[in-house]
Amino acid sequence: MIYSSDRSKIRQQFFSVWEKANNGIDLEPLEAIIADVIRDHPEYHPLLNTPDAAIDSEFYPEHGTTNPFLHMGMHITLREQVATDRPAGIRELTRKMLLRYRDSHEMEHRMMEPLGRVLWEAQRNNTLPDEKGYLEALRILASQG
Repeated sequence: MIYSSDRSKIRQQFFSVWEKANNGIDLEPLEAIIADVIRDHPEYHPLLNTPDAAIDSEFYPEHGTTNPFLHMGMHITLREQVATDRPAGIRELTRKMLLRYRDSHEMEHRMMEPLGRVLWEAQRNNTLPDEKGYLEALRILASQG
């Protein structure tokens, strides 16, 4: 994933990858994942095409706005988790969910709620994320019919 506590650096990586992708410049493996996620979100393209205006933008849920960088970052996190099978077992759970949802993008959106919850709880409690609880939430999601 994109690791930094500096919001501007994280956002700049999205802008940089998007510019490289649009100009046909070869991408590193992580950049290719980021570019794929961006392509999956055309509603964010205008924002990513105006980095000077967007770099310091605020996105307040109480105003009904979604933070596009957080949203895309969660997609990237999920794809990395599946690629590395970390936490162990997520790859198989994702395979089962894909059989159910058939649309990987929609499936990732469903997976974001448990991911967001476990990350929020870890931050609030100053602990590592509860991988067992996260996987259990994904198992429930995979079995819902």
